[in-house]
Amino acid sequence: MGLMSAQNIVCGYGAADEILKGASITVRPGEMVAIIGPNGAGKSTLLKAIAGLLRLKSGSIQLEDQEIAALDPRSRARLGIAFVPQEANIFPTMTVRENLEMGGFLEPKSAPARIEALFVRFPMLAEKRRQAARTLSGGQRQILAMAMALMVHPKLLLLDEPSAGLSPKAAEALFDSIAAIHAEGTAIAMVEQNAQEALAIADTGVVLVDGRTALVGVAREMAADPEVRRMFLGG
Repeated sequence: MGLMSAQNIVCGYGAADEILKGASITVRPGEMVAIIGPNGAGKSTLLKAIAGLLRLKSGSIQLEDQEIAALDPRSRARLGIAFVPQEANIFPTMTVRENLEMGGFLEPKSAPARIEALFVRFPMLAEKRRQAARTLSGGQRQILAMAMALMVHPKLLLLDEPSAGLSPKAAEALFDSIAAIHAEGTAIAMVEQNAQEALAIADTGVVLVDGRTALVGVAREMAADPEVRRMFLGG
């Protein structure tokens, strides 16, 4: 039983441009899926298609058995899909608290209580609640971006390259936060260049190659598979 199922997705960034050539992915309730593969495989494009940022040429996207491929990003957000892009995912001149308020735009009445709950969940954000978001470190910004997405109690959290540009220590702390969000029951689909780290905390691994789904399996088994390691994990 899938929470979200994207099947045979064909799309790109222009009329003659097909990045995805029939990619498919299913995320079950409460599951974390790590999407890995070589550069240019279409991993981030797949997340943008699910979030509604790209129009499909063909294919189907269902959320809890409702076809959503024709819906705009805001409508998909209302149904429970939250997308955290790799860049431009916070408001740098606003305070940490104001960023969270922006994240709660769909449910303004419940936002104050939700913010307080997230301050308990992420003590670093509570400490820096009055600081401009631009003063945060790279890892702290990513945590703020995820917390903004969690403001609307998403059914599915889409994370695009969350560890990009972070130091190994900051990336490790971020993956701990992602694992904790998953442990609380939020389904996650994560695109990540750091494939080993992603597979270590995910339930399922999906390998994209040249716009198509090449392999689906148990994440930890994939991480230990010599053939998968040789082809996709660099060693």
